[in-house]
Amino acid sequence: MRIIKKYGNSLLKKELKACYRFFIKEANLDSKSKGYGLIRDKDMYADDIASIASVGYGLAALVIGTNRKWISYPEAYKRASKTLDTFLNYTEGVNGFYYHFVNMHTGKREWNCEISIIDTAIFICGAILAGEFFKGEIKQKAEELYKRINWQWYRNKKNNYFYMGYKPETGFWGQWDMYAEQLMMYVLGVASPSYPINKNMYDDIKKPNSTYAGIEDIIYTYCGTLFTYQFSHAWIDFRDRKDDNGIDWFENSKKATLANRIYCIKNKDRFKTFNENSWGLTACVGPNGYSGGYGAIPALADVDKQNDGTVSPCGPIGSIVFTPELSIKALENFYNNYPKLWGKYGFIDGYNLENGEWYSKEVIGIDKGISMMMIENYFTGLIWKYFMKNRYVIKGLELLGFTKEREKIKT
Repeated sequence: MRIIKKYGNSLLKKELKACYRFFIKEANLDSKSKGYGLIRDKDMYADDIASIASVGYGLAALVIGTNRKWISYPEAYKRASKTLDTFLNYTEGVNGFYYHFVNMHTGKREWNCEISIIDTAIFICGAILAGEFFKGEIKQKAEELYKRINWQWYRNKKNNYFYMGYKPETGFWGQWDMYAEQLMMYVLGVASPSYPINKNMYDDIKKPNSTYAGIEDIIYTYCGTLFTYQFSHAWIDFRDRKDDNGIDWFENSKKATLANRIYCIKNKDRFKTFNENSWGLTACVGPNGYSGGYGAIPALADVDKQNDGTVSPCGPIGSIVFTPELSIKALENFYNNYPKLWGKYGFIDGYNLENGEWYSKEVIGIDKGISMMMIENYFTGLIWKYFMKNRYVIKGLELLGFTKEREKIKT
């Protein structure tokens, strides 16, 4: 057992550096390649498959690494700029949106995947962040990519929701009809200088709320999975902000995280993996493959049937800004008592104790990304500081009616 006493912050820093290494080591750095800067979806079983969301987090890694002097400014600047060139010139997409998974070397569609609005949004958030941090041609290229996105094309005019996905063979499918991880899409969409959406797209999404274990008015997501309460918050600083209807999304994510932990405590007799320091139900790799259905009450889905006892370290790590003390205790438990959870890129994706001990063999870019960004925000607020400087982000929040509490008092 690897016990290190009073080391919460040092463990977080260790995980931060390990997450950063994923995005540095798993990137295509062949200067002659059309896929320069593309980053693998995961470190195993995807040798030639990049995720555009991984690239968004990878651009954030360059910002973090430069600020922490893990990489030189000129090297990071070159990597960020050439990565954006790849998206300007080679990465396959439609109307400014990109395919979810693309070939590492060509930028062309892989796995018969969809044109993804949410993964495009994550990528463009990374581009905007890099633009604000590095300035110069990187900011210009990020703005050009942002202006290309035709948010109106992805809108279902019949119900005023964004579609969930698009394939050229079958057209659009699904809909973003309720609150989840997509708040960033409305902030970016409403502020677009080229294809803006109306504020009512944000207003019209369903925002169901419920009380769980004494925690009142949790606006919950379909599966109650933690990443849905984290992803937009990694970029946008919602602290001390409420919308026109008085919704405080930061406080809501805090409540949802507490509910997730309590759900695990209440179900510790049902699943061996669950307890007060082993929680974090979020999309991750489980014994039967990747699942987006792991989650907690409150939820629209029947999570009791969807959970199988799998816990992911990225759940509590991604909530470090909401529940710092509880998240750190969970990470210390993972690190001290389950050494197989630690690999070359820090914590692996998940573990399950139902039938012996099962540990995922891989790490996934989006899970390393949310972990990395939230740890950095917890320590320094670096991501929030630079992302919130962007004029379109500022405009988008204003158009959606988000005002800081102290600004409301002044007026």
